[in-house]
Amino acid sequence: MSWTALIGFLLLTGIAAYAQTLTGFAFGLITMGGVGLSGLLSLPDAAMLVSLLTLVNATQMLLKGWRDVAWREFGLVMVTSLPGLFIGYELLGWLADSRADLLRLVLGLVIIVSSMQLARRPEPLRQQSAPPSFLFFGGVAGLMGGLFSTAGPPLVYHFYRQPMPLVVVRETLVTVFALNALVRTGLVAISGQVPSASTLSGLLAVPVVMGATHLARRYPPAISQLALKRVVFALLFLSGVALGAPAFIRLIGA
Repeated sequence: MSWTALIGFLLLTGIAAYAQTLTGFAFGLITMGGVGLSGLLSLPDAAMLVSLLTLVNATQMLLKGWRDVAWREFGLVMVTSLPGLFIGYELLGWLADSRADLLRLVLGLVIIVSSMQLARRPEPLRQQSAPPSFLFFGGVAGLMGGLFSTAGPPLVYHFYRQPMPLVVVRETLVTVFALNALVRTGLVAISGQVPSASTLSGLLAVPVVMGATHLARRYPPAISQLALKRVVFALLFLSGVALGAPAFIRLIGA
């Protein structure tokens, strides 16, 4: 990774971490969308770095929060999330090798759909959802996590509708993301597709992410939470369109 690409990646992850701290989502979506648009590095390498950064952040949070995890719901999600992650990872390799435009189109659609879904305020349920629903959303999240390290949107939407304390929801989601990131990182290592030392210099984003998180907590912007969510939604939606539309045009013209 050149110095220009590294600086761009650090700025991108800093913005993504700042947005996620304020809104509770979008780190992976913003980072992957920005990489797809700018071409700072390949999407598989970017997904690997996002997994590692997610794992670092989750570990930091779980040092104190692991007692609040809803282990039953966590288990249900992981039953389907891990197989979905394997499938998504294999799809990424297949698409990245010879179908780059199709990969960009899929990522663009994922970002567009996720931005629209996350922009909605989930309607709370009076009773907790049945186990099959956790299995379903876990599978979808695993597939997205395997492809792009963006497992959050379907699970965030589903869990925040449950009549559960917010601390339980947050810590359970963080635990799911941590295990998914750990398994995905293991898959990369086992398959021998570990990025080069130059690409791994992107891990310099760790202190950047930590610093951006601190800034967001200490000095939040002087706008409402709703207005902030709308800004993030607009950025995600436009990045998804800008990433997917050219790829779609090239595919139908091929």
